[in-house]
Amino acid sequence: MAAALVMFMTPGLALFYGGMVRSKNILAMLMQNFFSLGLIAVLWAVLGYTLAFGGDAPLIGNLDFFGLKDVATTYPVGGANDAWFGIFTFPPIVFMAYQGMFAIITPALITGAIADRMKFSAWVWFLGLWSILVYSPVAHWVFSPAGWLFERGALDFAGGTVVHINAGIAALACVIVLGKRKGWPQRQMAPHMLPLTLIGAGILWFGWFGFNAGSAGAANGIAAAVLAFMVGARKGHPGTPMPPHNLPWTLIGTGILWFGWFGFNAGSALGANGIAAQALINTNVAAASA
Repeated sequence: MAAALVMFMTPGLALFYGGMVRSKNILAMLMQNFFSLGLIAVLWAVLGYTLAFGGDAPLIGNLDFFGLKDVATTYPVGGANDAWFGIFTFPPIVFMAYQGMFAIITPALITGAIADRMKFSAWVWFLGLWSILVYSPVAHWVFSPAGWLFERGALDFAGGTVVHINAGIAALACVIVLGKRKGWPQRQMAPHMLPLTLIGAGILWFGWFGFNAGSAGAANGIAAAVLAFMVGARKGHPGTPMPPHNLPWTLIGTGILWFGWFGFNAGSALGANGIAAQALINTNVAAASA
């Protein structure tokens, strides 16, 4: 479930960035992010995972898990920290899938820096090469029990170093290489559709529950604490009457809420049982009758 939530963040990121670019570039932005889902998923399964978590060398992994060999039954091991993966109660292939979602969204974060000014073909080459040559080695340093930073006590909960700092440095390097944006500031480059950005932000917020809480590796007190801290409060104040801006957005939101209620209500049964099935049916009937 946590892996699915993190995967959902990449389409959310596409909408988040897509709403902020000019209309002529929104399709390019969406494709750059969605292509990361496809290409990195394949590269991670074939080569990326084994470079990140294979073997016990401090700088980069070996080919023990090439093509997902033995991944279904074998956890990464290394050095004095062999027992680290003993805290996990799920199969090692689930760990591989979860880490794969991190590998997908990390280069997708870079697209915000290259918006409007990199050809798609160039992005494809950069995406594949950066994933193998940069992301996997850095993930090995920090996430693998054999990594030199892990051995020195580095604690990277939910990818602060491997994901965010790594992507940030890559984005800065791209900006330096690409140079100043053509036409700026002489030409206005207003956002295309900020409501898309808001929807993307909501999806990212939703996905962070899997990104952050899921990094605890179990349904435990750490995951619960992270989950609680991520829930914020919103304040408002009375003012003048404010007529609705766009009721179709309200209709779309209603559909999303309806969909979410199936998890909200049926999920409260804490099992795939008769109570959950009854809650599922009642939710659909009640929502349809409202």
